[in-house]
Amino acid sequence: MKYIKKLSIYFIGLFILFLSLWNGAYYYVEPSLPLAEEIRDIRLQIPMSIYTRDGRLFAQFGERRRTPVPFSDIPTKLVSALLAAEDDRFYEHPGYDYQGLLRAAINFVLSGGDRSQGGSTITQQLARMYFLTRDRTFIRKFKELILAIRIEQEFSKDEILELYFNTYFFGQRAYGVSAASQIYFGKRLDQLSTSDIAILAGIPRAPSILNPVNNPDATENRRAYVLGRMLDLDIINDDEYQQASSTPIISQRFGPQATMSAPYIAEMVRSEVINRFGLSAYEKGLKVTTTIDSRLQRAAHSSVQNGLHLYDELHGYRGEIGSLSYLDLEIYFEGILQDDQSLITQLNNELDNFDNVEGLYNAVVLDINANSASLYMENLGLIYMELNDLEWARPYLNDDYVGAIPVEISEVLVYGDVVRLRSTSDGNYRLAQLPLPQAALVAIDPYDGAVVSLVGGYDFNLSNFNRAVQARRQPGSAFKPFVYSAALENGFSTASIINDAPIVEEGADLGDDWRPENYTGQFYGPTRLREALIRSLNLVSIRLVRETGIQNVVNYIERFGFDEAALPNNLTIALGSGGISPLEITTGYAIFANGGYSVSPYIIDKIEDEIGRAHV
Repeated sequence: MKYIKKLSIYFIGLFILFLSLWNGAYYYVEPSLPLAEEIRDIRLQIPMSIYTRDGRLFAQFGERRRTPVPFSDIPTKLVSALLAAEDDRFYEHPGYDYQGLLRAAINFVLSGGDRSQGGSTITQQLARMYFLTRDRTFIRKFKELILAIRIEQEFSKDEILELYFNTYFFGQRAYGVSAASQIYFGKRLDQLSTSDIAILAGIPRAPSILNPVNNPDATENRRAYVLGRMLDLDIINDDEYQQASSTPIISQRFGPQATMSAPYIAEMVRSEVINRFGLSAYEKGLKVTTTIDSRLQRAAHSSVQNGLHLYDELHGYRGEIGSLSYLDLEIYFEGILQDDQSLITQLNNELDNFDNVEGLYNAVVLDINANSASLYMENLGLIYMELNDLEWARPYLNDDYVGAIPVEISEVLVYGDVVRLRSTSDGNYRLAQLPLPQAALVAIDPYDGAVVSLVGGYDFNLSNFNRAVQARRQPGSAFKPFVYSAALENGFSTASIINDAPIVEEGADLGDDWRPENYTGQFYGPTRLREALIRSLNLVSIRLVRETGIQNVVNYIERFGFDEAALPNNLTIALGSGGISPLEITTGYAIFANGGYSVSPYIIDKIEDEIGRAHV
C-alpha cells in the first residue's frame, strides 16, 4: 500500500512536470506561430497557361503544376486509400494521434534515437507544408503539433482533406492530386483505376522517390503496401486487390501537353504578362488567350523550317555530325534485325550523345552499297535510303560553289557516319543538316493588328533571339511601296513617267561616289511609276525620292509608324536601307491592306484568372 502511494506521487509529479514543460514550451513557441485561418488567404499556386485563339494549349510557365478541385469531386476510394496509407484515424483524432506519437516515441527509444517514424497526421503534414520546414527536430515537431490543433479548430475534417488533396506535393512538379493524376496517368480523377489510386495514395510519404516516373520499382513496393491496407480495411475486395497488384506500372510523364510549337510567341507573352503582373503571375493560374491561329502557326513554322532547309541545301552538304565507326556496328545491325532490345538500347544511348534538334533525327549508317543504305534512327528504328533521298547533297566547297551531283550513295554516306534526317510530306525521310541561315515570319490581321502567326527563327532552343521583332535589318525593295505612296501623296500618279537611267551621286553623307544599278543590270529609259514598281526598278525609285524631296518622303512615311532608324535622311531610303523589324514592316503593309487605317499589333487577346475572371 505504501509502495503504491509512493508510485502514485511519483507519477503525479511527472505529470505536473510534463504539464509545466508543455505550458512553458507552448507560451514560448505559440506567439511566433501563424494563425490557422491564414491558410484561407493563401492562393493556390497554379502555373500560367498560354492558348491559341482556337483553344489549343502551347505553353505553361511556373514551377508548380496544380489543378484545384472541390472535395466532392475527389473519388471516395482515393480518400479512403490515402487515409489507409497515412492516417486511418483521421476522423477520430483532434489533429494529432496519440497512438501514432506513442509508436514514434517507442521507435525512437528502441532505435537509439532514430526518428525515421514520424507519426504525423494528415493535419500535421498540412501544417508543416504551409508554415514550417522539414527539419527533423523536436522544436519543429512541437510547432507542428500546435498548428495542427489550430487547423482542426478552424476547419472541418473535409475542408482539411480538400486542402491536402489540392496542395500537397506529389512529385514531378505536381501539387495536388488532380495535377498528379494528369502527370502520372493522363487521366481525370474520375477515370482512375484502383492501381492508380493506390499509387497516388502512396506518393506523399516520399514524393520524389515514390513516384512512378522517378522510381517505378519503389512505387510498386509502396503500391503493394497501400493495396494491402485497403484490403485489410475492406476498401477493396480480393479480386480488386489481385487485379490492381498485377497492373504494370508505366514510367511515363503525361500531363498537359503543348499541341503545337510556338516558343517565340510563348516567350513574348510570358514577358508581357510578367511586366503587367510581376513574378506572381507564375502562380496565379492565369489563362492567357492569344491572337494566334493554330492552323496558321503550324503552316508558318513548317514554311520557315522547310524554306531554310531548301535554301541551305542549295549551298551543298557539309558532312556528317559524327561517327560511331569505332563500334562493331554489324552486331548492332544484326541485333536490330533480331529485335534485340538490349543492343537497341545501347545504340540509342550512343546516338543520344549527339545534340538533338527539333524536326531532325539522329541516325547512324549501318550498311551501304552503291544505290541504297540502311540507317538506324534514334528510338525510331531501321530505315532505308536511296540515291534520290540525298541527291541534293553536293559537297560544299565555299559560300558560292558546290561540287558535282553524287552518282553513288558512297560519295555522301560512309559506314558509321552519324547524320541527321528530316521527314517529308509523303512520310519518308531524307538526308538533312542544320541550316546555317536564319529566317523569320510574321502575319497579322490588317483590320485590327492581331498577330495570327509568328516564327522568330529556325529553333528557339538553339537561338532564342526573336528575329520577327528584335532583328532590325534593311528591308530592301520591300520598302519601295512606302516610297511610292509618299510620291503619290505629293503630286505624282501611277501614270507619271520617270527616266530609268544611270545615276551618279556625290556627297559627304554617302562617302564615295554612289553608282546604283537595277537588279538586272539594265536600264529601261522613261518608265511609268506603276511599271517601275512592278519591276522594282532602283533608279526610278531614287529619282522619285529626289524629285519628291527627301524630307517630304521621310515625313510621310513616318505616318506608317516607322522610327528614325528605318528612315535614313538621304536617297538610299528609296532602296530600303534603314533598319526595320519584320513585325514593323508587316504592320506598315496592313495600312495598305485595310484602306489607310493605322493598326497596332497585339498578341494577347484576353487574360483570365483560375475562376474565369477577366484581367486587363
